[in-house]
Amino acid sequence: MKKCPIRIITLLVIACFSALPAMAQLGEVRNNLAVGINGGLNMSKVDFSPSIKQNSLNGMSFGVTARYISEKYFKMLCGIQVELNYSQRGWDEKIEDGSNNTYSRTMNYLEIPLLAHLAFGKDATDRGVRFFLNLGPQFGLFLSEKEEMSDNWDVSARPNGVTQQYGKMVENKFDYGIVGGGGLEVSTGIGHFLLEGRYYYGLSDFYKSTKKDEFGRSGHSYIGVRLTYLFDIIK
Repeated sequence: MKKCPIRIITLLVIACFSALPAMAQLGEVRNNLAVGINGGLNMSKVDFSPSIKQNSLNGMSFGVTARYISEKYFKMLCGIQVELNYSQRGWDEKIEDGSNNTYSRTMNYLEIPLLAHLAFGKDATDRGVRFFLNLGPQFGLFLSEKEEMSDNWDVSARPNGVTQQYGKMVENKFDYGIVGGGGLEVSTGIGHFLLEGRYYYGLSDFYKSTKKDEFGRSGHSYIGVRLTYLFDIIK
C-alpha cells in the first residue's frame, strides 16, 4: 500500500524536472537570481508501524533561499529554488489511557530542498502578484532531539502496547523525501514577499527497519507554512 503513493510522487518530481529543459528550448530566456531568508511553522507527525496515535507537533523552521528564473514559457516562469533550513519535526502522542500522561519528541534537522519553481502571473522583475508551485526532493541531516514527558510518567497502561519508542534515540541520521507546495508572491520595489503552504513526505526511516527491529516504518511528514523575503541579485 505504501509503495504506490511513493512511486507516484517520485514520478511527478522526475517529470517536473524533466519538463524544464524542454520548456527552455521554446521559452523566452530570463536571467533572474534572487536570494533571501525564510521562516515559518512546521506541523509534524511521524508515520510509525506499528502505529502510534498522535497530535501534530508544532516546530519552527528558518533558513536561506536562492532562486534562479531561467525561462518564461507563455505565461509560466520556470526556474530552480534551493534552500538551507534549520527545521524542527517530531511527534506529540495522543495518550488515551486515563493516566493524564503527556509525551512529545522534538527533532532538529538541517534541510536542503531542491525545488523546481513554476510561477504564473507578472514577470520575475515586474511589480505585481504571482502564483507559484514548488516541487522536488529534500535531503536532511539530523542534528539533535529532545524528549518531553509529564511528571507522572507511567507506561504500564498503554492500550496499544507500543512503548519501544520511549528513550530510543535516532539511529539513521540521513533523511530524504519529497516536498511540494504553492503560494502567492508579491513583488515590490524593495523585493519579493512569498507566502507558501508546503507538505513534506519522508521516504526514509530514522529507526532501523529490518525484520528484527521494533519498527517497520518511522518516517517524517509535516505541513509547513512559511514566509520568504527575496531580493534581486541579477535581473
